[in-house]
Amino acid sequence: MTGVIVYLHGFKSSPHSFKAQLIAQTLEQNGGDWRYICPQLPLSPQESVDLVSNAIRDCQRDRLTIIGSSLGGYYAHWLAEQHACKAVLLNPVIDPWQIKILDDIPDRSDLRVCEWLDFRERYEGELKAIRVKNITNPSRYLLLAAKGDELLDWRLMQSHYHGAHQVIVDGGDHGLSDFGLYLEKVLSFCGIGKQYAG
Repeated sequence: MTGVIVYLHGFKSSPHSFKAQLIAQTLEQNGGDWRYICPQLPLSPQESVDLVSNAIRDCQRDRLTIIGSSLGGYYAHWLAEQHACKAVLLNPVIDPWQIKILDDIPDRSDLRVCEWLDFRERYEGELKAIRVKNITNPSRYLLLAAKGDELLDWRLMQSHYHGAHQVIVDGGDHGLSDFGLYLEKVLSFCGIGKQYAG
């Protein structure tokens, strides 16, 4: 029975990000019959979730896990609720229209800030349309949150995913540059390797 892992990259990222590539390489070496889906997401949130929904329409729910990083984590949460599957959330955005850290950067010439603010203004309605206030089944979720995230508040993630499996990293950063240290745990939660024990 083939299992499926979907990876959703963050804002302005791609399937070529180091986390996406690390998962791909590990599955190629040790994933057995697991299939890996890692699409380039459109800018539009609605188009992004529609793209993934179509890709996983025929997948068996108990053999499907969606891994999402940052904004991809926001999408993964909505998709996991819609498709009743597992989700792994890597420093996920909780409320994309309320990220204060980027708002508070005084230099509006910073390309990262400008791109985010333009995206949020353009797609706020689509972002709010796929917001999930509560998780219906916490056991289907694994949160990996870094206290050292320079863009998002890990405490908000911890609170939002109360009751879910959680790994809170001391230090770290938004991109989870030490993701390799946690990959075995993530894949175990997906159903690969040793059984996940929390």
